[in-house]
Amino acid sequence: MKLNSSAFHEGGIIPSLYTCEGKNINPPLEISGVPPQAKSLVLLMDDPDVPKSRRPDGMFDHWVITDMPPSTHKIHEHSKPPGVEGKNTYGDNNYFGPCPPDREHRYFFKLYALDKMLHLPPGCTKKEVEKAMQGHILAECQLMARYEKGKGY
Repeated sequence: MKLNSSAFHEGGIIPSLYTCEGKNINPPLEISGVPPQAKSLVLLMDDPDVPKSRRPDGMFDHWVITDMPPSTHKIHEHSKPPGVEGKNTYGDNNYFGPCPPDREHRYFFKLYALDKMLHLPPGCTKKEVEKAMQGHILAECQLMARYEKGKGY
């Protein structure tokens, strides 16, 4: 399974359009190689580089989507993907772009193919999703990119 974006490459820089310094819209994503037996997809985007003084766990959840159809091959720029949107760290059920307070951070887009639908409600948290996925992951992949405020990307 593979996750790509036409806006940036693995390890590259996320354009400011997709951040708090731009329009704060989701980037385009392409999905390929989903196992034929998959019943749903989950997409999580998080930042593990948050200063511990801001968040003791050092993590910020930017996007949580469950129960996407396994036939999903594209998530278009500035769109609501098919599926159920969970809660980001700000408490909103939508995408929130990179906005690192201190330095360059890494952003991980993680895609999971599951052998079942999760049937979690809108507003579910990443922790609830990760718990519900246990034992049901058929395949997974990730796309990591970086961003630092004030660089004018």
